[in-house]
Amino acid sequence: QVQFVESGGGLVQPGGSLRLSCAASGFTFSRYAMSWYRQAPGKERELVARIFSTGSSINYPDSVKGRFTISRDNAKNTVYLQMNSLKPEDTAVYYCNKFPDPNSWGQGTQVTVSS
Repeated sequence: QVQFVESGGGLVQPGGSLRLSCAASGFTFSRYAMSWYRQAPGKERELVARIFSTGSSINYPDSVKGRFTISRDNAKNTVYLQMNSLKPEDTAVYYCNKFPDPNSWGQGTQVTVSS
């Protein structure tokens, strides 16, 4: 079945960096776009970045442009999110999923930005 395992989160000070990883299985990874989402306490889940099977990427929202970079390794069925210059408002649980037809959400990985 489709499965996503996110990792790499943690506690980091403002201005710091983290690299998140998401291992995917149960579908033909190379044929799908992949997305990172995040959900902060009391807020709806939001799309952070998407990378297409061709390798081209789009970042949402404007607040992460220039700071977050999504990448993928089709040989490892893994998608990454490099996050730099982290801010307290980036604190959230981060999830990955395929596009289209996202389903089978994983546990996510907690990112906490605090001094």
